[in-house]
Amino acid sequence: MAQALVLEERGVLSLREIALDEALGPDDVRIAIHTVGICGSDVHYYTHGAIGPFVVREPMVLGHEASGTITAIGSAVTGFSIGDHVCMEPGIPDPHSRAARLGQYNIDPAVRFWATPPVHGCLTPSVVHPAAYTFKLPDQVSFAEGAMVEPLAVGVHACVKARLQPGDVCLVTGAGPIGIMTALAALASGASRVFISDYSAPKLAIAGAYANIVPIDLAQTRPAEIIGAHCGPGWGVDVTFEASGFESAYQDALDCTRPGGRLVLVGMPPKKVAFDIVAAQAKELTIETIFRYAHVYDRAIALIASGSIDLKPLISASFPFHDGVAAFERAAEARPEDVKLQITF
Repeated sequence: MAQALVLEERGVLSLREIALDEALGPDDVRIAIHTVGICGSDVHYYTHGAIGPFVVREPMVLGHEASGTITAIGSAVTGFSIGDHVCMEPGIPDPHSRAARLGQYNIDPAVRFWATPPVHGCLTPSVVHPAAYTFKLPDQVSFAEGAMVEPLAVGVHACVKARLQPGDVCLVTGAGPIGIMTALAALASGASRVFISDYSAPKLAIAGAYANIVPIDLAQTRPAEIIGAHCGPGWGVDVTFEASGFESAYQDALDCTRPGGRLVLVGMPPKKVAFDIVAAQAKELTIETIFRYAHVYDRAIALIASGSIDLKPLISASFPFHDGVAAFERAAEARPEDVKLQITF
């Protein structure tokens, strides 16, 4: 039995002991968890009990953004030592699946992803995880930053799919954690300027404190006006990342992307949305979609370690594990000044 933060059912959390599989296989490592970030999906399971077809039908341990210290190593594992600081990629695919063989393991239908029903997450003092999806943290990367590699990986993956070129001008629609981290990843990937739009003035202020990120307050103006003034009438940004999932953002994305530009769909709308296909065709936009990430954890860690991306300003508050329920209650409040809340052990 292990102590854990358990989602009992919709709207009900508890700190209690629960039976978890803690057997160490030959290809696994055991990790003492240090820091876990609270993701929007964790909060959605807490407040709604489901995300699409993934429904919480029995108690489930939450959490999938984690860092910690290796405490045990499987007999077949090489390259790790006890005491190593690590972060973990939370999705475990079937290595023999067709998707994995194609290199797209993130879209393996059989992937087992932490804190996605019925798979338990990592808000518990110790976990066992495959070494293949465990990554060393350099000395200059803290546990708090290590626990943010998971959401940063989404932004890095989006930039890889966008095929960014040096000097590209970008727009990110949505200044939530993923949107801001996508903007930072774009700058680190060679973008010269990134516009970011949202209705939340506090989040725009946080994003705008970074060099070469230009906030657009949707309560005051439309992105097309700002983009047109910068890029010239009838033109637009080279790449737009839609990171909000709000229906109105798709029209902004179409209006603001230049002819022949690229649109990357990062945010997931809660329901079907209208999309002007003809507008996209008239500009011959290249449209890419992403689902989580693949093959970018090492890139994300390297960007943090090099100083190319500074995530520290995005950590809004940290709660001790014994206050984990309070941490989720605050996350559910969706305070406009909060970007990332974390729980530490």
